[in-house]
Amino acid sequence: MKKLFLILLASASVAAQQPELKPPTIREYKPTSQLVTPQHPVPRAKFPVIDIHSHQRTPISAAELDRVIAGMQANNLQILVNLSGSSGARLREGIEALRASKHKDRMVLFANVNFGVGVGPGFGAKAAKQLEDDIKAGATGLKVFKDLGMFDRKADGSRLPVDDPELDPIWETCARLNVPVLIHVAEPPAFFEPLDYSNERWLELALHPDRRHQTGVRFEQLMTERNNMIRKHANTKFILAHFGWHANDLARAGKLLDQYPNVYYDVAAVLYDFGRQPRASHDFFVKYQDRILFGKDIYEPDEYPYYWRVFETNDEYFDYYRDYHAFWKLYGIGLPDQVLRKLYHGNALKLVPGLSHAAFTD
Repeated sequence: MKKLFLILLASASVAAQQPELKPPTIREYKPTSQLVTPQHPVPRAKFPVIDIHSHQRTPISAAELDRVIAGMQANNLQILVNLSGSSGARLREGIEALRASKHKDRMVLFANVNFGVGVGPGFGAKAAKQLEDDIKAGATGLKVFKDLGMFDRKADGSRLPVDDPELDPIWETCARLNVPVLIHVAEPPAFFEPLDYSNERWLELALHPDRRHQTGVRFEQLMTERNNMIRKHANTKFILAHFGWHANDLARAGKLLDQYPNVYYDVAAVLYDFGRQPRASHDFFVKYQDRILFGKDIYEPDEYPYYWRVFETNDEYFDYYRDYHAFWKLYGIGLPDQVLRKLYHGNALKLVPGLSHAAFTD
């Protein structure tokens, strides 16, 4: 008993000990690792890539498109899906600009629906008609932004749920026209949790007030509404942006794919979760290799190589490109070539109509 007491006393003393030197701030503490490991940076993807999740100006100028293409060439990106395609006249202008370009097969547009106008009776049918016109004009899918469910309102001022029946004609139109819906619902779960020092995204939330969701609709409510919509529209293909915010819980991510054959994931902006659980991520990507699409979100050409390194190598303990997303290190998940081809382009070619197959020989 005396020995146990002394151990507990010593532990308490260590816990209460304070640094003799002034502690750095969370932004200042950037220790240099003494770990020496093999390094295999991957500046260019092993196989040609379709980025299913990008945002560019619509219409895009010739000069801007040339700049984007230069970054694509460096990374072996063959097609960029611009999810910010708008609708109506602006979308048609964007499509005409691409068709007139020397890079006409390198970028396609997804249409958008404006849910922020106060959704009331008849909205869904009208929006579906406009969407059908946009698809006929050349849009290859529909992108739904995160405002749906979180910020968009009904005509009476109440929150517009993701599964509101008024929106059914939109999802039904996508099924009938056989175009996918890439939908962003909610934000990372940590954004909804208390803003204290146990929140692993504390730094990001401290830097970006607009990402704090400690009040308002809750994460699980949004997931329930999303899943209700998916279940009701079994013939509509839904690509869940950002892995549906389930990259941190692969068991949950797998269960969703098992339940709903019409669901797919893109990997945009959640690399930090795959890279910190490499063995589980490897097994997940192999098991569900027909259901995952490559996407990046913010177009920064010098950030793509982090994705290639995680997906293609077995490297250990290397930096992520944005410290406020993840202060931890990444590990490669070493995917087989067959899985890489599907992730990088094969699944997108099957899901999105009208993509050029010219650059893809497999």
